[in-house]
Amino acid sequence: METLAAAAPAGNFFPSFLFLACGTLVAALLGAAHRLGLFYQLMHKVDKASIQHGGENVAAVLRAHGVRFLFTLVGGHISPLLVACEKMGIRVVDTRHEVTAVFAADAVARLTGTVGVAAVTAGPGLTNTVTAMKNAQIAQSPVLLLGGAASTLLQNRGALQAIDQMSLFRPLCKFCASVRRVRDIVPTLRAAIAAAQSGTPGPVFVELPIDVLYPYYMVQKEMVPAKPPKGFMGRVVTWYLENYLANLFAGAWEPRPEGPLPLDIPQASPQQVQRCMEILSRAKRPLIVLGSQALLPPIPAERLRAAVETLGIPCFLGGMARGLLGRNHPLHIRQNRSAALKKADVVLLAGAVCDFRLSYGRVLSRSSKIIIVNRNRKEMLLNSDMFWKPQEAVQGDVASFVLKLVEGLKGQTWASDWTEELRQADRQKEQTFREKGLMPVAQHLNPVQVLQLVEETLPDNSILVVDGGDFVGTAAHLVQPRGPLCWLDPGAFGTLGVGAGFALGAKLCRPDAEVWCLFGDGAFGYSLIEFDTFVRHKIPVIALIGNDAGWTQISREQVPSLGSNVACGLAYTDYHKAAIGLGAQGLLLSREKEDQVVEVLHDAQKQCRDGHPVVVNILIGRTDFRDGSIAV
Repeated sequence: METLAAAAPAGNFFPSFLFLACGTLVAALLGAAHRLGLFYQLMHKVDKASIQHGGENVAAVLRAHGVRFLFTLVGGHISPLLVACEKMGIRVVDTRHEVTAVFAADAVARLTGTVGVAAVTAGPGLTNTVTAMKNAQIAQSPVLLLGGAASTLLQNRGALQAIDQMSLFRPLCKFCASVRRVRDIVPTLRAAIAAAQSGTPGPVFVELPIDVLYPYYMVQKEMVPAKPPKGFMGRVVTWYLENYLANLFAGAWEPRPEGPLPLDIPQASPQQVQRCMEILSRAKRPLIVLGSQALLPPIPAERLRAAVETLGIPCFLGGMARGLLGRNHPLHIRQNRSAALKKADVVLLAGAVCDFRLSYGRVLSRSSKIIIVNRNRKEMLLNSDMFWKPQEAVQGDVASFVLKLVEGLKGQTWASDWTEELRQADRQKEQTFREKGLMPVAQHLNPVQVLQLVEETLPDNSILVVDGGDFVGTAAHLVQPRGPLCWLDPGAFGTLGVGAGFALGAKLCRPDAEVWCLFGDGAFGYSLIEFDTFVRHKIPVIALIGNDAGWTQISREQVPSLGSNVACGLAYTDYHKAAIGLGAQGLLLSREKEDQVVEVLHDAQKQCRDGHPVVVNILIGRTDFRDGSIAV
């Protein structure tokens, strides 16, 4: 007090203090008015008689964006939006684990080019989705996760399942927002969906507290005392709560634009395209490596396929680009990628990244000219300061860039002996595979032979979902997707457990396709219970389990290097019987049926065409097919 008095001019202390106090009070009142939306309420109506609820606003935005499926596991926090989606014709598919709901949304996003949507309840419902959201982030899938939350008024006060969800999802998502008023639902969701699909696509998260989803009368009943309190403080608190409630619902049902916002998709400059054309035109042994990003919208997969065929350069396909050229296309080189990259004089990395899949760039020759195109600059230049250097680094949409190259290089041809050299190496490798398929194994069936027969049986309209380690790694060499966007794998995160969710999303998107899931027996443990989901929702898919009673991808390295099989052993479990217990069809393939593999596969197809999900439990032995492969 003495310090304040000394600092003030003589005789002016008390008026100055009063002025400061009044200013502070005014500021506090203005802040409270802003928080309570008092000024907004003067201009916008609060319809206290309406039975509408925020879930209807959510469903309206999703419908306006062409969303056909909502994947979920039910919870009280999100019930209004589930009911509203069902009412507006969006199919609500409930799974047995929240992570499956997000994996299914991820599959929809990859196969349709639109946003895939999942909705889960607060707290543990959301924490159960973290792995799938991280997988979507690394795979660059535009997934919208809608999460329930405690009431806005009760957050940070110990409410049921109330945690700091925003901090949890900010590192995983391009866009995170918590809706605080009903009127903010529509603009927030539109912004989130646009963010998911713009630039480098990825997952987004919108938190929807329970009081912005339920109707006014229900929130009022929970928030405002039925009988006005008598004391002064009680009346003040009631006044605050009533205004808080009015702010939640002010302008809630006023018409707002619900449709899509413009997307921001980066494009290569004409100068960059011209420089790349000049490099390619002088190449003698050009090579293309196409990654998942090449299949992103807005260019349809069929247009990209036609462009690659016109360009006439041999290519390797990875991730979602697998199957782009169909089966046995002369430009598609499938084996000996490292050797081919070392021989190439120009390499176009079109949506491919120099991470572990390309040995961090070490697989590229120092003498090769490298062109890399990617929507994400950081990803595009990964490890370029250590193991490789790009001749041209182009930030832009991959497929659009390829189309511009084709237009500029029209009529350009390259020596056919280079492509023939690569195809001859393919044929030699495939002959080795055929020989391995004939080798006997100590017990059960030879997985190489089984997968070769699967390759012969797959119909042209099949979609392949792969989820596993050793069995799936073998399948990647032997089983060919039949067309563009017909192969679903986890992506660079290497996540186990994607199978059921990916199969669910794939079958819903393409009901006329046969969806085949290739599982390792370890990975199948994550997906088994979802056969209950397939049965309830009448989703017929075929699951083939390579059952070798172990985590073989790990034990291949762990046993010889560390001398122990600890934690790698499983059992030859009767997964087909478990599937039957869940209402699906179950078939067994063992050595006793070695000459009936194709017949059993045809039986599975028939059961699937009759509307049944099918599990084929294939007992397999160990081979040396993938000796030397590592799991880290």
